[in-house]
Amino acid sequence: MASDELANKLTRRLKIEEGAGEPAALAREEPEGGGHTESNKPATANADTELGAKLIRRADLNDGHGEPQQPSKRVFNPYTEFKEFSRKQIKDMEKMFKDYDAGKDGFIDLMELKLMMEKLGAPQTHLGLKNMIKEVDEDFDGKLSYREFLLIFRKAAAGELPEDSGLHALARLSEIDVSTEGVKGAKNFFEAKVHAINESNRFEAEIRQEQEEKKQQAEEKKQRQAAFKQLQSAFK
Repeated sequence: MASDELANKLTRRLKIEEGAGEPAALAREEPEGGGHTESNKPATANADTELGAKLIRRADLNDGHGEPQQPSKRVFNPYTEFKEFSRKQIKDMEKMFKDYDAGKDGFIDLMELKLMMEKLGAPQTHLGLKNMIKEVDEDFDGKLSYREFLLIFRKAAAGELPEDSGLHALARLSEIDVSTEGVKGAKNFFEAKVHAINESNRFEAEIRQEQEEKKQQAEEKKQRQAAFKQLQSAFK
């Protein structure tokens, strides 16, 4: 029986070498003396290939080639993250962002920024536009998200933008007043505490004002509807 088994193995190996057999069974055989099996080689090769592909992709991106992966959208609350601005200022910046987001995709790309700067009366070169985006482009996708757009005005308010830069011109010509002084401008701890309380009270007052405005608008709408119905009944 041992000779029959040996003969079968030799016959199977011969068929494999001639391309007529199935090599899967041989690949699972444990080699003499222990060590790794043949089945481990493809996994190692795949890992090496994947790592190599990642390194090549990173090198291409660094050289300006290829398309970066779409970053995950970061959810944030502008009112809590950008506390140095009032609700009205943030709403004005949001409106401006949406006005120039012609593609309505939540980003301002290079061409949309070009159009914005032209309308603001401060046209920029292609390189100048790329440098403007690069200054606040946190995820390196080559365009401005809403949060990155707000960073422009934060830098402007903090005096971190050179006067001859495109971003400084954007903030200056936007008609959005960002000349606010944060808690850092307080002279001492107690003044800072008072300032923080005043900021909190101001925030609450702005919310109440918005609510009152919405309530007034709803009341006016209700009155217009009642007047229209009364006018309709007069013609019946």
